[in-house]
Amino acid sequence: MSKRLLSNLFKKYKSDKYNHKYSEVYEKYLNVHKNKKVKVLEIGVADGSSVKAWSRFFNNGKVIGIDIKDVNKKKLKIKTNNIDLIQGSQSDYVFLKKLINKYKSFDFIIDDGSHYPKDVIKSFKFLFPYLKNGGIYFIEDTQTSYNHFFGGNPFDLKYANTHLNFFKNLSDCLNYKEIPNPFYIKNPFDGLITNVSFYRNIVVVTKNINEIESNLVKNNSYENKRYITKTKRNKNKLKYFIKYLVFFKIYTFLYYIYSLIKRIILLRF
Repeated sequence: MSKRLLSNLFKKYKSDKYNHKYSEVYEKYLNVHKNKKVKVLEIGVADGSSVKAWSRFFNNGKVIGIDIKDVNKKKLKIKTNNIDLIQGSQSDYVFLKKLINKYKSFDFIIDDGSHYPKDVIKSFKFLFPYLKNGGIYFIEDTQTSYNHFFGGNPFDLKYANTHLNFFKNLSDCLNYKEIPNPFYIKNPFDGLITNVSFYRNIVVVTKNINEIESNLVKNNSYENKRYITKTKRNKNKLKYFIKYLVFFKIYTFLYYIYSLIKRIILLRF
């Protein structure tokens, strides 16, 4: 099998995924899945060039394309049986629910839709639970996060409410068991992500169970972990109780209050 087959298909069908070099990223993750019976959801059909390529690449799979505009297989000259085209918005929960009722789950999801931050985030939050374990979610054209004409923000890169920042923050879900914050509120994606990779204008999120325990933190507490570790090696429990479960916990609480006040003053929520 040619490692460049997907690139050649994107080129053949004149998909901009070839020009944007996205094909190189896709090949890295998807070549090993080529002959599998998979379900692929692509958000954004446009002229149908990419769904045609996906159809040929995953010739044993099913490709579902959705678009807010009318998508007609005859108009797009699509004759392949393993392609379904459906009209609907990626940010319409009623539509997405109907989609899930029909297809149940997906092996791969590609967001090449509106590229507006609010739409990308909304559809990700809804669809990610229906991505199979071991599945991959691709988000294209993330450069719109920097463009205020797309709802992005080029002036406040670190704290802007954009989809690129949303995915940057998802990296914390990889390590949520390492966070020694007793007030930590669990993210819905914690324990479900094993990889978040950033490439030029494209983000890749891999879903799988990620519940490896920390060697430093126990139930979001460094103090509890140290107390357990120390008392296993030494019988002087009172000493370690005072040190870790009193003084260290007081320090953590004061540091939490300091951080909270700082966030309030700087309006970082």
